[in-house]
Amino acid sequence: MLINLINPNTSGSMTDCIHQAAKSTSSPDTMFRACHPSEGVASIEGYLDELVAATGVIEQVLEGEKAGCQAHILACFGDPGLDAAREVANAPVIGIAEAAMHTASLLGHKFSIVTTLARTLPISEHLVHKYGMTAHCGGISAVDIAVLELHNPESDAYQRILTACQAAMNNEQADVIVLGCAGMADLTQRLQTALGIPVIDGVSTAVGMAEMLIRCGLATGKRHAYAPPLPKTYGGWAGTLLNKA
Repeated sequence: MLINLINPNTSGSMTDCIHQAAKSTSSPDTMFRACHPSEGVASIEGYLDELVAATGVIEQVLEGEKAGCQAHILACFGDPGLDAAREVANAPVIGIAEAAMHTASLLGHKFSIVTTLARTLPISEHLVHKYGMTAHCGGISAVDIAVLELHNPESDAYQRILTACQAAMNNEQADVIVLGCAGMADLTQRLQTALGIPVIDGVSTAVGMAEMLIRCGLATGKRHAYAPPLPKTYGGWAGTLLNKA
């Protein structure tokens, strides 16, 4: 099976990190089209970044459809462009935040989210409500490390994330930790060993869900909310992207 693994930002190194995380838990017969937008933003850390990134997501979903991908994964915890992607894609589309929260709800009474910058907390809060997870989410905290600094040894990312996870376990009665950034994927197993509770990386869980949907022959319902876009002519950059779709 072929899965379109989309990093919505333009960082090649993060795309590689996400690809490695996906391959580490995928089935032997699963292949990935690991990609990122040709233009956009290097990291997604606010509403404007998400808006810009969403156009790149649609670009890569359309390219993935042409390449014969059987599912699409949006590997950013804000799930930018997810609803629009479901409109334009025939194959199922999975956002890593949605996948991670649903998985966490199966593994414990309460989960807590640990993310990057504090300015992104409202975005995660919105998704918790959107995905019907308010009763399951004990809290959301940020370690105030920029996305592109997660792999910089000087940021001390692992220790700061570990400390935040421990605080969530003690103060929010978290049975499960959800990592709120695709760039944290490579820390999952190390954190799980140290904490002794499930630690959820949305990339890996989204891969498992995508494989299941493909095997079951399931895709997005296209009758109402995610019906294909109405035929129309788009102008400017949107026309370049969409008029030939």
